[in-house]
Amino acid sequence: MTFHHLMLFLHLLGVIVWVGGMAFAYLCLRPAATALPPAQRLPLWGDVLARFFPLVWIAIVLVVGSGFGMLNEVGFARAPKAWHLMLVTGAVMIAVFVAIWFGPWRALRTGVANENWAAAAVALNRIRQRVGFNLALGVVTTAIATLGLGL
Repeated sequence: MTFHHLMLFLHLLGVIVWVGGMAFAYLCLRPAATALPPAQRLPLWGDVLARFFPLVWIAIVLVVGSGFGMLNEVGFARAPKAWHLMLVTGAVMIAVFVAIWFGPWRALRTGVANENWAAAAVALNRIRQRVGFNLALGVVTTAIATLGLGL
């Protein structure tokens, strides 16, 4: 096993956890949870996200650390153009997650704790919109990484 293989494994592990978790939440859990009344649905989402979001922080550390490890190995100037583009899309994804963490995630937790279902629902909808954006950007980033796309 080479350094590059280890970095690639850690990078993919982080991506799988983050993008795969968003895909599961957005495409599977969300449609199923809509059958529940707000007093059940919103605490469920609070519990799910309380478990998922710490994993996202770990995934970010893995993706950023391994990405810079691979970039450092080949040199920034010699890295493929796709890597540079992935660096930009990844930075946007991190910024969106940080905005979720410090914005609607706090509001969702407060709304659920106070049983203010209207406020919690507004916060969850904001999270949903941002996760939808990040999921789409994660798929585009994966395409950039794997399909070449003339880069």
